[in-house]
Amino acid sequence: MKSTLTAIATVLAIANAAPLDKRQGLSFDYNNDKVMGVNLGGWFVLEPWITPSMFSDWAQNQEVKDEYDLCKTLGSSEAYSRLSSHWNTWITQSDFQQIAQMGLNHVRIPIGYWAVNPLEGDPYVQGQLDVLDQAVGWASDANLKVLIDLHGAPGSQNGFDNSGHLGAVEWQSTDPGGDATKQAINLLAQRYASNSAVTMIELVNEPLGSSLNMDSVKQYYYDGWGSVRQNNGDTVVTIHDAFESITTYWNGFMNTASGVNNVALDTHIYQIFSDDQVAMSPPQHVSTACSQASTLASTDKWTIVGEWTGAQTDCAMWLNGLGVGARYDGTYPGSSQVGSCDGKYQGTVDALSDDDKKNLRSLIEAQLDSYSAHTGWIWWTWKTESAPEWHLQNLTAAGLFPQPISDRQCKLSPPQM
Repeated sequence: MKSTLTAIATVLAIANAAPLDKRQGLSFDYNNDKVMGVNLGGWFVLEPWITPSMFSDWAQNQEVKDEYDLCKTLGSSEAYSRLSSHWNTWITQSDFQQIAQMGLNHVRIPIGYWAVNPLEGDPYVQGQLDVLDQAVGWASDANLKVLIDLHGAPGSQNGFDNSGHLGAVEWQSTDPGGDATKQAINLLAQRYASNSAVTMIELVNEPLGSSLNMDSVKQYYYDGWGSVRQNNGDTVVTIHDAFESITTYWNGFMNTASGVNNVALDTHIYQIFSDDQVAMSPPQHVSTACSQASTLASTDKWTIVGEWTGAQTDCAMWLNGLGVGARYDGTYPGSSQVGSCDGKYQGTVDALSDDDKKNLRSLIEAQLDSYSAHTGWIWWTWKTESAPEWHLQNLTAAGLFPQPISDRQCKLSPPQM
């Protein structure tokens, strides 16, 4: 299959060589400079735990748990009214300026296929692209680079609420061959082909490999690379690891030897989504983070940790889904209590205990060093309404995220920037 995919990719590159003069070269050196970024989560793809106020009408009956159901329940007019207001207020130009002042150099912006290439019968509403255009302009003004991330695919690539539609994984049955998804990527690549701020496009976020035909996912990655290359010869095409090993599974795939250029692998590292993980002690969390460095350094293509956090619990309200409890305090179905979620279920960074603050800072420092072992990292997420362990803007203001980024208080290891 590899030889067939390589041939397809090569043919695509040759056949579409003409348009590649739209923008030559990248405005960021991914070989020698570290990606240091933050996700702008909950903006164009709703997640109940990030903005619970958007779902408060259904907190009791729990009939609406994702953006799909929100739009379907409200109807297009009311859904557009609420979402448009959110799009225009959740993130503003001031946020981009603050991000740049922190010393970060990238923002990852999740967006759903429905904003770009909606399917007939979808309840979703549109209007995101005008705000995305504005965001790219703000990023450019702040000298930030943009990774546009297709966070939701038709039918859902993972069944998570962050794909837009909680439930079954129906991407490959809803969009056989990935044509609708590829068209969304093509339109995004075309829209920003000449914009030097948009240096990366992610073909799909977190496809659930265990529930998908991975040969088809790999084919989609090659085809998606070709879709981007039709519009620009240099934009970094980012592929997610589909929860497979970044070395034993992905080494050898879409590296430079396979006939493609400028491909990055995205891996997401969390330590809170299993009973064993939330049961770890703070030193164990730090040790686990440090152990990732050698693996990251062993990949054969640019590799970023595109999502990570300082959280050591899954306590944040609705993090596991609207109405679903936490493993840490034993309220998640089938879990056993490890500790209390007091101060972490809802609240502010300032209200965290002194021990929580110390442990957050230690784990953040360890991850900053470890995840700089290859191409870099992008924190999840810039802001939340009430999840203090995740709110980078407030963690930084409280002195829990290093400023400057190379500052180390916990003396775990020498900074690697």
